[in-house]
Amino acid sequence: MPELVEVVLRLLVVLGAFLMVPLLVGQVEHKAMAHMQSRLGPMYAGGFHGWAQLVADGVKFVQKEDVVPAAADRHVFKLAPAVALLPYLVVMIAIPVGPGLVGQELDVGIFFVLAVMGVGVIGTLMGGWSSANKFSLLGGIRVAAQLVAYELPFILAAASVAMAAGTLSLSGIVMAWSPWWLLWQAPAAVVFFVAGLAELQRPPFDMPVADAELVFGPYTEYGGLRFALFILAEYAGIVVLSALTTVLFLGGWHGPFEDQLGWLWTLTKVFLVAFVVVWVRVAYPRFREDQLQRLAWQGLVPLVLFQLAITAVGVVMMQ
Repeated sequence: MPELVEVVLRLLVVLGAFLMVPLLVGQVEHKAMAHMQSRLGPMYAGGFHGWAQLVADGVKFVQKEDVVPAAADRHVFKLAPAVALLPYLVVMIAIPVGPGLVGQELDVGIFFVLAVMGVGVIGTLMGGWSSANKFSLLGGIRVAAQLVAYELPFILAAASVAMAAGTLSLSGIVMAWSPWWLLWQAPAAVVFFVAGLAELQRPPFDMPVADAELVFGPYTEYGGLRFALFILAEYAGIVVLSALTTVLFLGGWHGPFEDQLGWLWTLTKVFLVAFVVVWVRVAYPRFREDQLQRLAWQGLVPLVLFQLAITAVGVVMMQ
């Protein structure tokens, strides 16, 4: 019975974090973009420093009508937002925040996380295909092309860290981490972060939702709470990408407060990486589709293969 209570408490904590942390990242994005682009609305909504901007967005989504196109595949159309969102909730269960602070410890945690994250893209594909809209379908096709191009370097970059640590456990990778990995695994970190942005379709890799070309891509026909779920899935993806970058490449809970407040050190790193994700959105223009593919196949894949070779040599030398 005590074990069951412990499992339930862990799941409740993960669920609470899943509901709160992505919203905090969304608020950070509103504020960062407001200051970097001189947007007045998010600065003043609600009074003190625009604290109510996120509340206003939530009220707006609730008030909008939930419309399903007449020609759409209704069941797939309604299911797509949940398919896009839920994999990130499952992934958060396996990400360690501190020593022993993890929803469920897995011996093959990195394999589990990478496999489940790939499912979230299916939700976007379902939304694009089921909407009976040419712009949505084209956006879904772009999502598929982007997934094929960037899934390979994304997985290989994570494999480099697993090879260096000698384990597939996320907690084991953090415990095996040492500061000199910041140099040794730096190319893999760059590839992992860039490929992760492309997997999340975040700017400058937001070709599937390019408003100037495809209205809003796979999400064109969505409104109200269903559209809000897609937005929440995007912010949850930012949290997961930031957390994985922290765990794999930045040492997780290692820091000045490793023993007593390691979880605080982890969260600090996660929010710093999330801020970089927001900063990249504001600072860089959208790629063209040919530039996207060229970066993946001619840039990231050769770089991460070279990194795997360097990692293998380093592991052999240490042994």
